[in-house]
Amino acid sequence: MATTTTQGPQVSAVPPFAEHDKLGPLGKPQVLNNDSELRRALVAEFSSAAEAARSAAGSVDRGSTEAVHAYRKALRRARAVLALVGRALPKSERRAVRRALREARRSLGVARDHAVAPETLAALPLGTEQRDIAAAIVHTAAESVAPAPEIKQLLAEGAARTAAQVEALEAALPAGVSWSVVARGLRGTYDAARRARKAAKRSKRSFHEWRRRSKELVYQLELLASLGGANVSELHHEIEGATDPQSPAVDLIMLRDYVDTYSQGLAPAALESLIDAIDAQLDEVAAAARKAGKLAFAKKPRRFARRVTKAMHRDFAPLAPADEHVA
Repeated sequence: MATTTTQGPQVSAVPPFAEHDKLGPLGKPQVLNNDSELRRALVAEFSSAAEAARSAAGSVDRGSTEAVHAYRKALRRARAVLALVGRALPKSERRAVRRALREARRSLGVARDHAVAPETLAALPLGTEQRDIAAAIVHTAAESVAPAPEIKQLLAEGAARTAAQVEALEAALPAGVSWSVVARGLRGTYDAARRARKAAKRSKRSFHEWRRRSKELVYQLELLASLGGANVSELHHEIEGATDPQSPAVDLIMLRDYVDTYSQGLAPAALESLIDAIDAQLDEVAAAARKAGKLAFAKKPRRFARRVTKAMHRDFAPLAPADEHVA
């Protein structure tokens, strides 16, 4: 007697996704093995920074101090992205974009100093005579503050110049940007920050350089964490925590120059007393900042870049299947 066999529905084999088509954690696009996607993300971040600069320029009528701060922060973000993709750009294009960003940011540096210096002076523990000298300096400096229309124009011009760099960057970049290029850019930023920290003990200029490169490193890791996940976020918070203590020292370094610039005609003895008070505070906070950054900037640059790469790989690693237990 013949036996009839009933077969289930035929299921055609589905080819596995190509590695570059896989998604990262929570559906994030894979950027480690997809050069075009990594390029897209980097250009988008640069464009976002340029848009933030434009938005800050447009907000100047609501408060110039806040607008200048937001504008300069946006340009620092753009500079951080440029440092990541720099190795993929022709040298002439890299220099041109970097120069444009630097000049656009520096054009509002004096406006930033005039906003921050009085606040920094007010926060210092000063005696009566020192406070009087400080007030006289602020009064003299106020005569040099750029009028609101000039600040507004500088913001608008700088934002427009920054926007033009988006097209320049996109046109100069190749069709894809490899992770090795980004890792090398990250390593370069970390190396520059690390070397500046070592020199900062003897040089105020080096301390300021350490601050600039550290902030760019924070923005770079923040971007990579948004593309990756928790493991890179941990590194981002580590560097950010080591960078935060630098701000008071940088403000005091700027204040020192501000006092030198606007102290003409004041009593030398009283002025020297004020400068001594600033220097004493600066020595204290600068030493604390260097100590806070010692561990974070102790690694060799190549090792730091490898650490970030490993963190990205862990963030994109497939989740291990849950164990099944029989009740």
